[in-house]
Amino acid sequence: MASPKLAAGDGSYDFHLRSLSAASRDSAAAADPASDPNLLQSVRMVFEMCKEAKGANDEMVARAFPVMNKLFQRCAAAPTLSTASTGVLLLTILQFFLDFGEAVLHDADGSLKTFFRSCLSREFSDPIVAERTLEFLIANKTKILNCFPTLVPQFFPLLLKLIASNGDRLDKKFSEVLPLMMSAGSFLPLFLSLMDLPMLVVALEKVERSSGTLIGSSLATIQKSAAPEMLLALMDEAYTGSSIEDQSGNSGSDDSGRLDLADPMFLDLLKDENDGIAAKHWTSPTISSTLQAALNSPQSDRLKQSLKMAPRFLTVYFATALRDVNNSLLCALIPVAMSRYAAMFPDKDFSFEVRKKLSDFLLAAFQRSPDIIALLKKPITDRLGEAHGNPAKMELALHLCWAIGEHGAGGIKHKDVARELFENLELLLYENLATSRLGLSQDPGFDSMGASSRKSSQARLLCFVVTAIAKLATCHNELLPRARVSLAKVARSRTSDRRVWQRACDYLGLMNEPAICLSVLGPSTAQGNGPGIVNWSEGGTKMVAHIPFYLLAEQKGPPSHDFSYADLLPAE
Repeated sequence: MASPKLAAGDGSYDFHLRSLSAASRDSAAAADPASDPNLLQSVRMVFEMCKEAKGANDEMVARAFPVMNKLFQRCAAAPTLSTASTGVLLLTILQFFLDFGEAVLHDADGSLKTFFRSCLSREFSDPIVAERTLEFLIANKTKILNCFPTLVPQFFPLLLKLIASNGDRLDKKFSEVLPLMMSAGSFLPLFLSLMDLPMLVVALEKVERSSGTLIGSSLATIQKSAAPEMLLALMDEAYTGSSIEDQSGNSGSDDSGRLDLADPMFLDLLKDENDGIAAKHWTSPTISSTLQAALNSPQSDRLKQSLKMAPRFLTVYFATALRDVNNSLLCALIPVAMSRYAAMFPDKDFSFEVRKKLSDFLLAAFQRSPDIIALLKKPITDRLGEAHGNPAKMELALHLCWAIGEHGAGGIKHKDVARELFENLELLLYENLATSRLGLSQDPGFDSMGASSRKSSQARLLCFVVTAIAKLATCHNELLPRARVSLAKVARSRTSDRRVWQRACDYLGLMNEPAICLSVLGPSTAQGNGPGIVNWSEGGTKMVAHIPFYLLAEQKGPPSHDFSYADLLPAE
């Protein structure tokens, strides 16, 4: 016997269900099943009636599910040249599967992957489908995280193509979805893809100019033909050490910056699914000609928007990483982040913003887990050795010097690491002192604005190196004699920059007062409680009789009176 709910009223549930059943069986509409404008309305009506039903809910869902499933499969299998968009229709059916899947014992994982592969890969540039997809992921965020945790990380390259095609109109919604893309297998590839978002826009625009539209099926065909060969080549390189042969031909000398469709860079940028392989396209010879062509031509609106969106997405990525990711993944990310500090899309404002995000992340990661400095000793020393010639690499070395000194090379227990990093700081100090003397010995008329800027950057780096040496020696007392020798050389070198010389003299003076030196220059964490060690939270109640303020203020002779911390710290 029919339930009261189904028997009552005008029978609209039965009417819409019969309409859907007819559409799923209609062979004449198989080529374009979504062309019927009433189909989406019928799916929505059946869905809403199933949600609103009370006593007959299970029966209505059981009747509707086979029809919905058959219609979903037919729309997903529609030819790629169909004129009507199936995206919104498939998303509505997917919501039905997620809400009522338990009632009919349906696992929606296969249906979700079918949507990404068969529909979104063709319609990612459609503004309506793009927005509905992001809204669908946001609305079902909790269920996707709990039941399908690998889904969004697997298809994050396709979602990046979606935002690259649609611009900052979907900026906020994409930022909400971004944390869903992060997993152990996608953590590093996602970072590299976010860094290369402007390059993705350039590649998509080249496809659009050559094909007339952004057709996902054509890109998938390209990837299926060449991706296995690229994967085998990368495996061969990993296990045998052999280098990957360049398949781009003479594309690097192409003045038009044309992208070869078989080039690994093109395939990596335009892939739909995460293959777990870190991007290598910055080593491709095609990259220089492509970037040069993009710089020499006027920037499109989409490229301008991507240059503004990428730093914001990196902010979300880094905040999520620092909050949720373990130290193992952070240790894997930091060397990659350092390697990309000087390798990014060459736009001045974009480079400035991204480098600031990278610097903030590196310092925050070291602050969260100082032990990471000891674990990453090798990549850190490599970056310190590159601190010359390139302003970006010099800026990175500056931040690394600060982190080494601030955290005592990882802490008091890492004495061997501290000694090796100290030796690298010494080498960096002596190399830059020598080059600064050479620069000062040149003819003054030879100096230009570029040389003056380089000299100022070098002096800034030396100030940080000197500070790191003093801090490292304060944390690890066995390094104090070597630190005094290094600082004395700077103090005796009157040809060095005035700021560097002054800082070296100040630190030498502080080292004559070990307790005060430890309080001022000691690490911010794991500090002792010996005599003279200041707990700044109790500073207002302490009094110290012999603080050598005259050393820091360049005054001669002893101080005129004793100071109390109450004189220095504001009253509560």
